[in-house]
Amino acid sequence: MSGQAAAGRGAPAPAAAPAAAAGGLTGEILVEDMTGDERARAVRVEGVLDTLAASATEADRSGEFPLSHVRTLSEAGLLGLNVPARYGGLGGGLRDLAAATFAMATSCASTSIAYFFQCSGTSRGLLPLAAIDAGLFDPEEVPAVRGFAEKVLRRMGAEGRWVANFASESVRVKDAAIAIATEASPAGGGWLVNGVKSFGCATGVADDYLVTARLPGGSTAEHLGVFLIPRDSAGVSNRTRWDALGMRASATHGIVLEDVFVPADCALSVPGAFVRMTQVSRGSFVGNQVALSSVYLGAAHAVTEFALNHLRTTTYHGTDEPIGAGALHKQLIGRMQASMQTALGWARRQLQLETSDPPLMSKEAEVAHWRIAKGEIAENCFDVAVTALKACGTGNTGFGSPISRGLRDIAMALVQGFPPERGRLDAAEFLVHGAEGARFGAAT
Repeated sequence: MSGQAAAGRGAPAPAAAPAAAAGGLTGEILVEDMTGDERARAVRVEGVLDTLAASATEADRSGEFPLSHVRTLSEAGLLGLNVPARYGGLGGGLRDLAAATFAMATSCASTSIAYFFQCSGTSRGLLPLAAIDAGLFDPEEVPAVRGFAEKVLRRMGAEGRWVANFASESVRVKDAAIAIATEASPAGGGWLVNGVKSFGCATGVADDYLVTARLPGGSTAEHLGVFLIPRDSAGVSNRTRWDALGMRASATHGIVLEDVFVPADCALSVPGAFVRMTQVSRGSFVGNQVALSSVYLGAAHAVTEFALNHLRTTTYHGTDEPIGAGALHKQLIGRMQASMQTALGWARRQLQLETSDPPLMSKEAEVAHWRIAKGEIAENCFDVAVTALKACGTGNTGFGSPISRGLRDIAMALVQGFPPERGRLDAAEFLVHGAEGARFGAAT
């Protein structure tokens, strides 16, 4: 595909994907009790890891998403991982997605996070259908809601298209983590959408964009709609090129929308539909955010494996003794392992809460657990990378080294969505007052 970054002269040799647990698949490090069907889907993921790893170093150096990965993932059927089989997908669930993003991140965290946001688009199809089944829509509303939901799922499943999900904006309001200023106004046979989306992976890469925008008549989450917009639609352009600390190859530029026409059948514009969607989700807002944190878990696991291999195979000068055998390095190895296992524990517990049937606790309690879990996963994964840096020394601080890349990538976990402090605040608000902070708001 055009635009793929060419390998640069003198670039560090690409690192191989970290080995899975003995006799197992990489995703089983996180999801230890996979069913037969889950394992079959994880085998597909395992099959793309070496390809992703081969491009990771150069992609980070150039800051360009490897466009060949779109074909790699599509041909493996993975763009429809969470799409039901009746719409042409693989029929996976949250456990599949978390295992997949974890495994992919051990090879290339940038690709993994872009892939997560692609898969998160399935919520815009699955949740409306679940809300219909729950009786939350009136009979006259159902055809439009179902039509939109099934269109999204078929594009991702049967058509194998990459659908990027754009919600976040640079505007901020006091009582919401994400504020929506993008507006949609009625036009003949559809809508005109105007606004700027500051964050959304796979800008210029995805085939279609899912865009959250405000509908006329109000400024709350009740007045939000979702619009399915082909990448090459008139009025769609990219924002300033992404050049951040980490996740440099995720194509996270964001988009500018200027009088973009969206046909009525590509819009979920039933008043209150967005809120009704979230009412049937489990745990972390739309029921998939733990799979986002699994990206950082996978990156931390890759750092751990690289560091341990370095400490085992690098010896003190003139001896056969590995540097990892020293007292200082043993302390650092122990801390690295403790932080990694703590992060894994929080993620596994959140997965259990959000996938158990029947539920183990109320939705509100699941959300409160998630608010804390996100921060604990982020901070412990970052501690893994910092400790590995200390243990492996100056020789591993080069910009292209796996530890340097891991440290920069994992740092993004501390700020993405909301920082750990915000999560703890929201959880405490629920525990004290039985309420939590708003997730979505509108900027007026």
